[in-house]
Amino acid sequence: MQLEGRRVTVVGLGRSGVAAARLCRDRGAQVTLTDEVEQAVTRDAALRLALPAQLGPGALALALRDAELVVVSPGVPPHPALVAAQAAGAEVIGELELASRFLSAPMLLVGGTNGKSTVTTLCGAILAATGAKVFTGGNLGTPLCEAIGGDHELLVVEASSFQLERIVTLRPRVSVLLNITEDHLDRYSSFQAYADAKGNAFVNQRSSDVAVIPEAEPECRRQAERGGARVLAFGAEPGADYFAAGRRVEERGSGERFELAETRLYGAHNVMNAAAAIAATRALGATEAAVRQGLAAFQPLPHRMALAGVVGGVPYYDDSKGTNVGAAVTALSGVQEERAVLIAGGRDKLGDYAPLVAALRGKGRAVVLIGEAAARLEAAIAGAVPCYRAQSLEEAVERARDLARRTDCVLLSPACSSFDMFQSYAERGDRFRAAVQRLAEQQEDVSR
Repeated sequence: MQLEGRRVTVVGLGRSGVAAARLCRDRGAQVTLTDEVEQAVTRDAALRLALPAQLGPGALALALRDAELVVVSPGVPPHPALVAAQAAGAEVIGELELASRFLSAPMLLVGGTNGKSTVTTLCGAILAATGAKVFTGGNLGTPLCEAIGGDHELLVVEASSFQLERIVTLRPRVSVLLNITEDHLDRYSSFQAYADAKGNAFVNQRSSDVAVIPEAEPECRRQAERGGARVLAFGAEPGADYFAAGRRVEERGSGERFELAETRLYGAHNVMNAAAAIAATRALGATEAAVRQGLAAFQPLPHRMALAGVVGGVPYYDDSKGTNVGAAVTALSGVQEERAVLIAGGRDKLGDYAPLVAALRGKGRAVVLIGEAAARLEAAIAGAVPCYRAQSLEEAVERARDLARRTDCVLLSPACSSFDMFQSYAERGDRFRAAVQRLAEQQEDVSR
């Protein structure tokens, strides 16, 4: 892609926007920065890049004037000014699309509502065990633009629906779609619009490429069929190419079995995540030995079904990353304990809570609710399991302790975003772990 001398506007000055701007600047483009949020972080980004910037409300339309290429950060929602720029002849793309035009290494792309980061990290670990030089990033943390100029032999890229909205030519060698459940309906006009954004990753694939999908989800298959890739399915269904049962994954074609009992992957959903990762990496040539080595080396990511502590014989799990209903349902349904006291709530994403209610009927002991969504959650859950409210996360942890039985667990899987009470899901998870640690210390003091 030729950037020298082109008029480029980069919209949004988060990490991916900064990476895109730096790439365009270094390739000789005339770059303008813009962000409708004017605060210290955006001003500092513009100063560090030493590029002209239009910041603050109304800045977008001005910054897009005369742009030939517009690179949109994933956090920037659809905007009339972007539509107008495209109508005027500008090419409007995202940071992933931009980066892909400068990279030739085979790409393994991981999408889905839930489990993306776990599967991306696991794929990276398996492929690294082959001896290849692997870039692992994207939505996971490191923008794909930062891979340019490296000597990577394989690219493992987590992609959100936001990042996939503006795909034009990006073509993964292997594209994984783990699941699609309701999320981000505050941004998308419908569930189908959200699903179609996820499925954009398949559109440019050809017969020599591979699509990895769950056997049991027709919508994922429909999305995969938008492209021309060969489809591999994983799941607990008899027809799955990668069959997950108990604590193992069986590769149907070879009969090879990959045991998970000694790994750090906890919960039934992580068996499915392992099946998807094995399917994807085997499609890129990973040996059986590399798969086993990667599985053994895998370290669970923070705030994703991580054990926060044990109090009175009851385990407390930190799944603060469970920011939508589907994630909370998966976590709750996958616990190995008899039942769970669920801590949920936060900023409502306007999803349907019916699946969570159904999961609570099967595995819930009680629910403790926090945050802005507490009233709506309580109305949905009423009658399914006992329901309580707490004014803080610390109070919720204490209430959960009183409600849990010895055969239960306590599970923080909020089904909501964190932004009503916390800066991020990570802060929420850290606060949960600190509260659990205090309970454990109090128990030790009493027992002395």
